[in-house]
Amino acid sequence: MNDLFPSIPKIPYEGPDSDRELAFKHYDPAARTPDSPEPGTLKECLRFSMAFWHSMTGTGKDPFGDGTLLRPWDGVDDEMEVARLRMRSVFELTEKLSIPFFCFHDRDIAPEGDTLRETNRKLDEITALTKDLMRTSPTRVLWGTANLFNHPRFLHGAATSPDPRVFAYAAAQVKKALEVTLELGGQNYVFWGGREGYETLLNTDMKREQDHLARFLHMAADYAREIGFDGQLLIEPKPKEPTKHQYDSDAAACWAFLQEYGLSSRFKLNIETNHATLAGHTMQHELRYARERGILGSIDANQGDELLGWDTDQFPTDLYMATLAMYEVRKNGGLHSGGLNFDAKVRRGSHRPEDLAIAHIAGMDTMARGYKAAGRMIADGALDRPLAERYALWGKGVGAAVEAGRESFGSLESFALDIEDFDLPSGGQEFLESRVNRYL
Repeated sequence: MNDLFPSIPKIPYEGPDSDRELAFKHYDPAARTPDSPEPGTLKECLRFSMAFWHSMTGTGKDPFGDGTLLRPWDGVDDEMEVARLRMRSVFELTEKLSIPFFCFHDRDIAPEGDTLRETNRKLDEITALTKDLMRTSPTRVLWGTANLFNHPRFLHGAATSPDPRVFAYAAAQVKKALEVTLELGGQNYVFWGGREGYETLLNTDMKREQDHLARFLHMAADYAREIGFDGQLLIEPKPKEPTKHQYDSDAAACWAFLQEYGLSSRFKLNIETNHATLAGHTMQHELRYARERGILGSIDANQGDELLGWDTDQFPTDLYMATLAMYEVRKNGGLHSGGLNFDAKVRRGSHRPEDLAIAHIAGMDTMARGYKAAGRMIADGALDRPLAERYALWGKGVGAAVEAGRESFGSLESFALDIEDFDLPSGGQEFLESRVNRYL
């Protein structure tokens, strides 16, 4: 394969003292962490993935300006040739960056035709190319998904559209995307409901729309089983943007929805950092909530800008956030068939091809450093011991009786009537925050 990015070499690991742009400082793909409960190298444990849509189809365009990013396919008029160049590029860059996976929307990797039949033909052509590239490459598919939000047909939603013809089209599109994901060996399939919500309740039958969304997901899960796709099915929470209110607004809303509609055994969650902050949560909150319910499936690794109220999808460089996120991942026993997908884009001013590699290096070093710090914290019991001490009274006496279901309001009243004082311990928040800092 001829290099499409000749200015980007195979990225070496040089250690924390290196100051070279194109070198890893903390991510050594071949390194094994002795404190890791998940067997394997850092590359195998972190399971990094490149997002096709940002890295390959992104242009740097924003609402106020045209694209700025310099890419090898600039000036190529044939849209299928552009699609082929992009697919070759994702394999080249993932190999150079020691990234084992990539993720894609169906419309990222192949353009739309005039009809769904023609669109599927184009998708089949790129799928064949992808399989051919996989024969000589270690790069694999972490997950696939269908883009049910860009085209004007999804103006009022896809599975929640008031028009059943749109519902049918979306079903046909997901059917094909599931087939392609299976054919490419994808280990997961993601549903993101960017248009599944509403702008105003004045024109929205909310119960009906949610019923339709649940029916759609049941049909998708049934079809995945029918074709032999045994990967994880994932829902990606997000509260708003592009829709003012989305039905999959955060992990708790998704869990309630899955339980209500009998889907909790069929779906897990793909948690994104920037979506968590838009929902008013920390990334650790969303991961903890999902982990404790057994539905933490995969992660979109990025971060937002706290000064802006929208999804900026920046590469993660916040070490504190990364460490606490990796703490939850390691408590989860790893991400299993999920991974850390960089749903992140270079800034508009970072227009050089090299900037795309540098951004991934920064994100991978950050997550690797957080992963190692979280492992040390868990091995030392840095947070576990204070947490156990704080709730120690629930392990004996009246606390243990309440948790075992042996108490009532009457018996608790008898216990409480003669209590004279409460000697409550400190929460120690500042100490615990400073303790986390010691591991960074």
